[in-house]
Amino acid sequence: MSADSTGARVGLLERLALHRPELRAWAMYDWANSAMITVIVTAVYPIYFSTVAAEGMDRNDATALHSRATVVALAIAAVLAPLLGAVADRAGLKKRSLAAFLALGVAATAGLAAVGPGDWRLATALFVVANVGAAGSFVFYDALLPHVAREGELDRLSTTGFALGYLGGGVILGVCLALVQRPEWFGLGAADATWPARVGFLLVAAWWLVFALPLFLRVREPETVGDRRMPFGKALRASARDLSTTLRDLWRLRAAFWMLVAFLVYNDGIATFIRMAAVYGTELGLAQGDLIGAILLVQFVGIPASFGFGALALRFGTKRMILVGIATYAVAGVLGYRMASAGEFYALACLIGLVQGGTQALSRSLYASLVPAKRSGEFFGLFAVLDRFAGILGPLMFAICAEQFESSRTAVLPLIGLFVVGGALLTRVDVAAGRRAVRES
Repeated sequence: MSADSTGARVGLLERLALHRPELRAWAMYDWANSAMITVIVTAVYPIYFSTVAAEGMDRNDATALHSRATVVALAIAAVLAPLLGAVADRAGLKKRSLAAFLALGVAATAGLAAVGPGDWRLATALFVVANVGAAGSFVFYDALLPHVAREGELDRLSTTGFALGYLGGGVILGVCLALVQRPEWFGLGAADATWPARVGFLLVAAWWLVFALPLFLRVREPETVGDRRMPFGKALRASARDLSTTLRDLWRLRAAFWMLVAFLVYNDGIATFIRMAAVYGTELGLAQGDLIGAILLVQFVGIPASFGFGALALRFGTKRMILVGIATYAVAGVLGYRMASAGEFYALACLIGLVQGGTQALSRSLYASLVPAKRSGEFFGLFAVLDRFAGILGPLMFAICAEQFESSRTAVLPLIGLFVVGGALLTRVDVAAGRRAVRES
């Protein structure tokens, strides 16, 4: 390899914030966990639950049950997140805590392969546990971001992570789609028609586990609060006692506070789009292949779009690009309400793919720049609380609408208001003052 080509390669990796081993290892966890989010949360499992696990159940009742399971899982994660994040800061347990939740999520995801026709109770319990495992791991994964990235690398690394997540999620979703649509290619065309999806669940669990390993090998455990590690029990007591102090400190870091409030509102809409799209499409009568194909389109549109958002944030500012994403989601809400065909579902998927990864990645990196790095677990615990609660209201609306109006279509309209209000709150965030306050703290 010539010196010019080597320099070009290093230059490209630096632009992507992948030029050091720990950066690549951290970003690879987005590639790893995207399998669970794409296949279990978004695409294949929701359809499998409605058509197989909830066999014999009214379709609206199945939608309501799946929505409630989502609410329970996110509520559990929201309650656990701030305390666990603070404990990890004091006890030096970020990586070990991530590993524990990873193991929980992987085991539950693999367990979904045991779910057959009518096993809605087992399916619901495993889905809740898998979501708690994933959500818990995200607390500690996100908390590692300001320790891995140096000044000026946060936006690039966060958006690159999301882009890798889209690529990884797209690859594994494509494999699962092939399993479901062409099971004979894999020797699964015989007796049990449910086996292609169940094999897919096993593949997701293996994917999530294997590609998470680089993070544990390459990313160092960060320094603890006060540079002294506490025993777990003492750290737990101190964290519970100091949670109110964390909330007071967040109020003092006014930019971070308003960022979290805005994030709570607009991310509720984003999380609802992600979690309920396949169930909503199934309720409208769209074919399984169309639903999975459209979600696959989101993954691959999201790869260049995430990189593009990171580049545009450098030029126009992180907050401004988040606002662009929020506005686009509001338009998507209008289209989602009017949607009636597979073609419209594909168009909506393409529109969402343009902004979904970039909006979430920049939200993560903007918040990381507004809180103290040594207390990142503590503050990202609060971030995770709102991230999880942000996914509760939308699915709850779907559950209520499915029961009361025998349709989830009316639940799409309030999402538009969430984006409008969330965007208005985000305009209150003074990014420059917030970053200055962190440097001075």
